[in-house]
Amino acid sequence: MHIAVTGNIGSGKTTLTTMLSKHYGWEAQFEDVDHNPYLDDFYGDMSKWSFALQIYFLGSRFRQVKEIRESGKNVIQDRTIYEDAHIFAENLAEMNLLAERDFNNYLSVFNLMKDFVSAPDLLIYLRADIPTLVKQIAKRGRDYEAGISIDYLSKLNNKYSNWIENYKEGKLLIIDVDDLDFVEKPEDFGYILERIDAELNGLF
Repeated sequence: MHIAVTGNIGSGKTTLTTMLSKHYGWEAQFEDVDHNPYLDDFYGDMSKWSFALQIYFLGSRFRQVKEIRESGKNVIQDRTIYEDAHIFAENLAEMNLLAERDFNNYLSVFNLMKDFVSAPDLLIYLRADIPTLVKQIAKRGRDYEAGISIDYLSKLNNKYSNWIENYKEGKLLIIDVDDLDFVEKPEDFGYILERIDAELNGLF
């Protein structure tokens, strides 16, 4: 079984992925942030490094999905291959930070890969407003995220809303996290588990 957690920067994806992995005994697959050779450069000069960053993420995510399907294990994944194209690359192109020919080149690779990938059995979307995202980003204090603008986060949030609204790849669970603190409050984590269990019962 393949579960994926999706949401904007700072929505709590990695934290929830870790907690769900421990609770259910699923193997966790995380986004390659710590070893990504382009992130620091990207946030310093987005237009220069956007194509290299997106290609790196695309390759990394494709490798993950391949490993998930070949493992035969129950896996929970932090972010999906779809977001790379429909959210981040598309947004960079619209902001003129990714040249049109680079975006078209990227999309041709993505569409080729998509034919070899299966959608998650369940996609969990963590929906959060901008103040929540800003607070979470500040709390974790990553240097390369310090320069992320409100405008950039807002554009990404709009992209996520549109993508989720039209998501038809598989089962979808939307969780509003603005009023939840699933790390500090067991009852909030319990609420999320109840929502997930209800969905999982339809998968087996």
